[in-house]
Amino acid sequence: MIRFLGNIEAKLDAKGRIFIPSQFRKQLLNAAEDTLIMRKDTFQNCLTLYPESVWNEDLNELRSRLNKWNAKHQQILRQFVKDVEIIVPDSNGRILIPKRYLKMADLHTEVEIIGVDNKLEIWSKNKAEESFMDPHEFGTTLEEIMSQENNPKI
Repeated sequence: MIRFLGNIEAKLDAKGRIFIPSQFRKQLLNAAEDTLIMRKDTFQNCLTLYPESVWNEDLNELRSRLNKWNAKHQQILRQFVKDVEIIVPDSNGRILIPKRYLKMADLHTEVEIIGVDNKLEIWSKNKAEESFMDPHEFGTTLEEIMSQENNPKI
C-alpha cells in the first residue's frame, strides 16, 4: 500500500514539466505503479495525482454509489471523469502538466508537491504556504474526529 508523506518544493520548467520527487518515485516503483491519473481536486485549488490503482478504487467506490438510471448521478460521474489526464512519467521521472491544468490550479514556476496518504497534490507554492486550517480549529476538529466511535474512514 502506498503512503505518501511530506511536502517537497519543485519547479515547473517552461514546457510545464516537473520532476516527481525521488522519495515519491521510489514508492511508485516499489508498488509497480507506472501510470498516474491527474485531475483538478474536487474541493481545493490544486491538482491531484492518483496512482492508477488508487484511481480505480476511488472510481469504483463512486460508481457503486451511483444509479446509472438517475440523470443527476450520471452528471456527477461525467463531471468527475471529464477532465482526467493519464500521465506516464518519462525515464527521468518527469511529468508534463497540460496547460489547461496549469490554469485550473493557477500553477506557475514554483510549486509544492504534498503527499496526502495514497495521492499526491500539486499546489502553487504561495497557496501551499498558507495554513490549510487555523491551528486551534485543526486541533479541536481532530480531537472531535478521533474521539468518535465507529468513525468512517477516509
